[in-house]
Amino acid sequence: MGIFPKRKEMRKEKNRNSFSGSIGFVLTAAGSAVGLGNIWRFPYLAAKDGGGLFLVIYLILAVTFGFTLLTTEIAIGRKTKQSPLTAYGKLRPKWGFLGVLACLVPVIIMPYYCVIGGWVVKYFLAYLTGGGVDTAQDSYFTGFITGEWQPMVLMAVFLFLVAFVIFQGVNTGIEMFSKVLMPLLLLLVVGIAIFSLTIHATDASGVTRTGMEGLKIYVIPNFEGMTVQGFFTVLLDAMGQLFFSLSVAMGIMVAYGSYVKDDENLVKSINQIEIFDTAVAFLAGVMIIPAVFTFMGREGMAASGPSLMFVSLPKVFEAMGRIGNLVGCLFFAMVLFAALTSAVSIMEAVVSSFMDKFHMSRRRATVLETVIALVGGIVVCLGYNKWYFEVKLPNGAVAQILDIMDYISNNLLMPLVAIGTCLLIGWVLKPSTVIDEVEKSGCKFGRRKLYLVMIRYIAPVLLVILLLKSLGILTII
Repeated sequence: MGIFPKRKEMRKEKNRNSFSGSIGFVLTAAGSAVGLGNIWRFPYLAAKDGGGLFLVIYLILAVTFGFTLLTTEIAIGRKTKQSPLTAYGKLRPKWGFLGVLACLVPVIIMPYYCVIGGWVVKYFLAYLTGGGVDTAQDSYFTGFITGEWQPMVLMAVFLFLVAFVIFQGVNTGIEMFSKVLMPLLLLLVVGIAIFSLTIHATDASGVTRTGMEGLKIYVIPNFEGMTVQGFFTVLLDAMGQLFFSLSVAMGIMVAYGSYVKDDENLVKSINQIEIFDTAVAFLAGVMIIPAVFTFMGREGMAASGPSLMFVSLPKVFEAMGRIGNLVGCLFFAMVLFAALTSAVSIMEAVVSSFMDKFHMSRRRATVLETVIALVGGIVVCLGYNKWYFEVKLPNGAVAQILDIMDYISNNLLMPLVAIGTCLLIGWVLKPSTVIDEVEKSGCKFGRRKLYLVMIRYIAPVLLVILLLKSLGILTII
């Protein structure tokens, strides 16, 4: 009798959908990586943390720390042919709890990501219809998100767009969607970045600033007043950003890895994902920092997150004059594309988990996750009006519902998942589990020695420090 479950499992893995080729996988994985975190968080951190200094540290971490986690998760997915909820348990049954944590991350993120996606839809439609100048008013953003119905409706519109793509499946849905949107996104990013470097403006005091001056602030390292404590702050900021940038520790890359064919060159694909993501993150800074500096000076570069995208940048577009509405429309189209590709990957991590764990059809799993995200999204929207409250988090931030969900998923669960993954692969199963999977198609693991040191020693230590800082335990950094 013991033979039949294995045969059934083998048939299931054989029939599992897969990407048509490396291009589809790379564009889809890069689409997941290139999201709102790259666009509104990367430029702010770069401006805050010494410009070029942050860029250098981020690049070093991307090819070491980020590469290690990205490689590990994709290899786990391909080896097990399972989604995050079940993959870890298949590697080692007693470590199945890690899959539960990895699946919880996208479950928590999806509702509030769709709410923010609805905000992007609102601004894109405003600029598309020629009303971009209204978005620059001081009360516009607050007035919108505190409204009762419009944020919910637009959140639902964004969510249903994502669900439609997931409903179509891996090839005709996720992969095809990424192949269309990612080239358009890259084209818009490059175009807006070039435009941002050509602008100049003179303020009321007669001071003229240019986009090229803003670029210098962005790329030239600033060591003024730098201390050891300040350096570690930059290091942890860059490491935290990598979670957003590479979509690691949230189950996404495990799910996408499970759709990669066994004969694909993983090393080549992972290198391409790293390059694509780092390039877009850098270009996001080129788009935003020179423009904000030109029209708002250094003070304007202090904004981050939603306030940067939905408050500061509309003022920048207004200051551009007539062309500002067009630039704003293209910018929010680009942001919408980035948000959609990331949201698709977040939902797929949950849907594939439901399919593998509970043997659901894709249709039923998609409907279930859509309902969960819709209910959660409504709760997040109500958190800005009827259910508004403030609470202080362990890291010192003042938060409401969206911020609490973001803190739990990004500051607690993601470091825990990453630490657990390092311990499982580095010490319990041994790194050869991943190395053998990467090399089984015949490709050479070029950073093998680096991977061994990172997965067993350096990455776990850095992750523990990051977690302690998030918990407010480590305050000296």
